[in-house]
Amino acid sequence: MKLGRVAICLCAGIVALIALMPPSASAQESPEYRNRVETVRRTPGFVALWDFVKRKDGRFAAYQAKGDRHDFTLDAMNYVQAYWNAGRPATYDDFPLLGRGPFGQAIRIRRETDDNLRPMLLVPRERLQDSGLDVKGPGKSVSVVVWLIRESGNHAIAGIWDEGTDLQEANSGVKRVVRGKRQYALFAGLAANDGCVAAHLSENGAGSFGDKYARNLAVTPEVIPTVPADSTPEVLDRSWSTVGFTFNNKEHTLTAYLNGKASEMWVENPEEDPFFRWVAKGWVQANLHKIPGLQPGEDPAFPADQYYEPPEVRPLSRTLVSDNEVERVEILTFPFTKVRVTLRKHSSRSLDVVKRELIGLRVNPFWFGHNLYTPATPEQGGPFTIGRVVHTSRAVGFTGYIGGVAVFARALTAAEMARLAELARLPLEFPGQPPNSEEQPDSQHTAR
Repeated sequence: MKLGRVAICLCAGIVALIALMPPSASAQESPEYRNRVETVRRTPGFVALWDFVKRKDGRFAAYQAKGDRHDFTLDAMNYVQAYWNAGRPATYDDFPLLGRGPFGQAIRIRRETDDNLRPMLLVPRERLQDSGLDVKGPGKSVSVVVWLIRESGNHAIAGIWDEGTDLQEANSGVKRVVRGKRQYALFAGLAANDGCVAAHLSENGAGSFGDKYARNLAVTPEVIPTVPADSTPEVLDRSWSTVGFTFNNKEHTLTAYLNGKASEMWVENPEEDPFFRWVAKGWVQANLHKIPGLQPGEDPAFPADQYYEPPEVRPLSRTLVSDNEVERVEILTFPFTKVRVTLRKHSSRSLDVVKRELIGLRVNPFWFGHNLYTPATPEQGGPFTIGRVVHTSRAVGFTGYIGGVAVFARALTAAEMARLAELARLPLEFPGQPPNSEEQPDSQHTAR
């Protein structure tokens, strides 16, 4: 009888002990969760992964490269409040959790109706300066991969891309004026191809090709699928996309990917394109400058470091357009450009080039002939942000769910990008906090 009572007491104690365990303790060692995280971490060049499961001091924390001691935890910031002194500070409450995702969790970037509320998550510049996340300078390459569900919008998704507040046409009430501090980032198309995957790079933190905005951009021809804001869990589960880009500094190529695929894209008649006309301007000015003397249409004040000069040594193909006694017209296709060339004939049978016209521009991959912007101090660089970037228009931008953000300090291969895209095929339920990670978020953490 005493033995029976001891057994009953022992069982009751075990039940009480189990009840005191963290709610998701049994899932913390989820083999599938661990396998997915390690798939990212084992990819050569790995810098950081935010999966919105791992936490530190209540904030979203990153898995980081071995030996890296930088603090990549994410703060919440309402950039309207920070730069216009309007609205309230942002908190983690502004990023509702889905409870599912490629790694088991996702944050929601909402279509905010308050014009003075534009919350984003960020690693402040002072915490990332000269870290592995701060990819910049000669010879440096970078890749970014994001797992997401898109509801709407075409603006920023993730990266180091502070557009500044010095473009004040529509928002002259800005209280804190700063110049742009752009390095690299993923967008959802912008005006180049609304809703597609767009990869942005900057060599100077500011504008390109004589424009006030940055214009070095690779875009996919396909757009990121969208779902309604009121979609059911079943619809969301089958709606994950993987977006990303690779920048190969050695080859000067910037390539955008959607779901592990980098489809080639050309823009015809780029001088008429609302976005790429600035790239075309850089090409035109570079060509005019090579001709002795000031040419019609040449801008002598155009900055030489903004010429667009992709390789045009040997054409990949040559198409005859017309040929008569006076002139010959050909279309030459180079790796990144298509050029209509008009040649004038002479009695000596020699040919002179009298006109070169840019009629096609390859924008995936896109040729980028620079190194990434290299801020020497924290004050000269921007933060790494997720969900939004600081920009003067204060538009809502991208809306939807983000279930993971990864950065690599090298250009990933096509096979590696495809492998990472596979992680979005079957979402996981929230696995609980990984070991050494706190269980509950602190909704009051804001940018410091």
